[in-house]
Parts: sequence; structure tokens; C-alpha cells
Amino acid sequence: MAKAKKDIKKVVLAYSGGLDTSIIIPWLKENYNNCEVIAVSGDVGQGTELDGLEEKAIKTGASKLYIEDLKKEFVEEFIFPTVKAQAVYENRYLLGTSFARPIIAKRIVEIAKKEGADAICHGCTGKGNDQVRFELTIKAFAPEMEIIAPWRIWDLKSRDQEIDYAEAHNIPLKINRETNYSKDKNLWHLSHEGLDLENPANEPQYEKPGFLELGVSPIQAPDKPTYVTIHFEKGIPTAIDGKEMDSVALVMKLNELGGANGIGLADIVENRLVGMKSRGVYETPGGTILYAAHEVLETITLDKATQRMKQKLAIDFADIVYNGQWYTPLREALSAFVDKTQETVTGDVKLKLYKGNIINAGVTSPYTLYSEEVATFDEDHVYDQADSAGFINLFGLPIKVKAMLDAKRNNK
Repeated sequence: MAKAKKDIKKVVLAYSGGLDTSIIIPWLKENYNNCEVIAVSGDVGQGTELDGLEEKAIKTGASKLYIEDLKKEFVEEFIFPTVKAQAVYENRYLLGTSFARPIIAKRIVEIAKKEGADAICHGCTGKGNDQVRFELTIKAFAPEMEIIAPWRIWDLKSRDQEIDYAEAHNIPLKINRETNYSKDKNLWHLSHEGLDLENPANEPQYEKPGFLELGVSPIQAPDKPTYVTIHFEKGIPTAIDGKEMDSVALVMKLNELGGANGIGLADIVENRLVGMKSRGVYETPGGTILYAAHEVLETITLDKATQRMKQKLAIDFADIVYNGQWYTPLREALSAFVDKTQETVTGDVKLKLYKGNIINAGVTSPYTLYSEEVATFDEDHVYDQADSAGFINLFGLPIKVKAMLDAKRNNK
């Protein structure tokens, strides 16, 4: 076990009530001279996972538990800016865990300072990305704070050994060894890792009862499509089917619609920040709909050059979020660029949801750049097709010159 530090008398723990953080409370007290442990849970939409958490935390040795409602801030200050950027990690991952960590870690720092804590502890493994996301945020707001990461120093080497430790200390668990997937749930998504998913050759058991939690498999979705219209104001979704909604309710409604139609399942082998590849299955029903709708709206409201530059920077934005660098000057600068591009991204997008598919069913905007009069195949009076000959001559001039010079060289 870890070497005890006499100067650590009070620790604030990022607490979820799951396997890792449940055993960390007694472990901290055993290895840090019976220090006081204050548990903090950031509510970013875990739902029933927070039920009974206070009783469990105190029963396992915490002096108190803070449950901080961060849902609105999570959606408006983290999710929506990332959607506006169209930032997707490695073309598939909608960053559900990635942008949830900084907001939780920031609140933990605030409570640690308020409580006069000597250290902050988290239950992230030494193989994962979350340790980076937590610790970069802690460094941004409390650079001198001691950080305790048990997975990097304790003797436990597997989740089975963690369960053994929990049973030996009479810590109640909601999991068993057979269904011990590593999961992360919030308002935006649910991830599944471990067990049979560790082998990419194994197909996820989408139709197995209890595997999916936010929706159903496309195979089990209704045979009739569902239509949904989303209204955006400057890139931010504000209404569904003509009904204005607050940000949290809007995401929850889209989760309901998307989940019922098998939308938003992603089976990914991704490149972790720490260097290894990992396989995970993600459920992001509402988020997948939002990304699709926002992308459609941008096709008629952004000019080509802006759209291309935004697409390039979206890759960098996604890497920054994935790597836990939310609280950095670069992320803030990119967000400023994105916000400027969104000034005209206002309008309505109609989508058809059908068995895991999202089908464009129409888009309108008062700022549209699409002119039917210019684009029509019928007769028009605004576009002189003869102009294209000169354009092609100039545009193709480098190709023509190279071909002519190559011909001369080859004939020598």
C-alpha cells in the first residue's frame, strides 16, 4: 500500500459511488493516518446512480458528501460549445466523458479550497485518459494542491481484486463479477468498456436485455420513422418541434427520441492519450441527433472558406477536449473563432429518425446562402453560363502549361 503522509489530514475525493471510489474511502483512511475524507459528486446527469450516495459515502468512512448539481452548466458551457465546433474525436466519439471531467474537477477544487483540504484524490486508473483530465484541471485552478491517485500506488491490480477488497471491508456494490463492465454515464452519453468488449473481434450484445440503457438496438426500433424539428439560435439548440425548452430538458428529450429509434450507438477502437488503443461502446442518442442537425444547418449558413477552416479546426478542438485541455488559452481562442462563425447559424432542421439512421428531411434559415435562382437547372437570368469558360481556362492554366512543357521535353 501507499506510504502514509502525516501532513495530509483532510482529503477531498471525487466520488461516484462506483467500485473504485467506494473502496478508496477506507483505503485513504488506512494509508493516510485515518485522515478525514470529504466526498464530492458532480451531478452531470447520472440519474439514479446518485440515489443513496450520501448514506453509502458516510457508511464507508466519509465525513460528508457534497452532491453538486452541474447539469445546466455542463450542457451550456461544455456540451453546446463542443457541438458548435462540430468537434468529434477520431470521427466517431462525441466526447461524453471527456468534457464531463473538467467541470467536475473544477468544482472539486472549489470545495477543497473551501474545506481547507490538504489533497484531492481521484479514482482514475493509470492507463486511462481521465487521470489527465482531472489533474490538468486541478493544476489550472490549484497548482500547489497535492493529488492522490490510488491506482498508481496501491497494490490492487485488477477490478476483481477491488471487489475482493470491497467484500473484505463490507462495502456494498451494485455490480458483480459477471456484469462488471466499466461504465460512465451522464446526461450526454453512456460508455461501456471491459469484459468481452476488450476483444474487438466480439460483437457488442446490443439486443441482450440490460446492455443498452439509453435506448434500443436499431433492430428493435419501431418500423415507423419519427420526425423531429430542431430550432437553433446562433448555433445553440433552443426548441424541439416548435416548443422552446431549457438546455437540459432539450438534451433529455432528444435522448428519449433518439434512444427509442436506435440512434447514437458507436463501437470504437480509439487511441487513448496515454498511447494505447482501447475499445468502447458508446450510447449518445440525443447528441448524435444534435450533431447531425447542426451540421445540416451549417451547410446553408456558412460560406465555403469558413466551413472548410472550421472543419480543419474541429479536429484540433476535439483533441483538446479529449486530452483534458479545456481550461487552456488555445481552447478559449478556438471557441472564440467558433462563436464568430455561429452568428448566422440560426434556423430549423427537420430530421427523420429510423432504425439507427438520421435522414435529412429539410432545412431553412433566415441567413441561408443557398439561392434556388442561381442553382436551378431551369432558365435563369442571374448566371451567365458562358462565364465558366474563362474561369476554367484560368483555373486550369497550371495543368495546361505543365502538359505543354512536358510534351516539349519528351520530344527532345
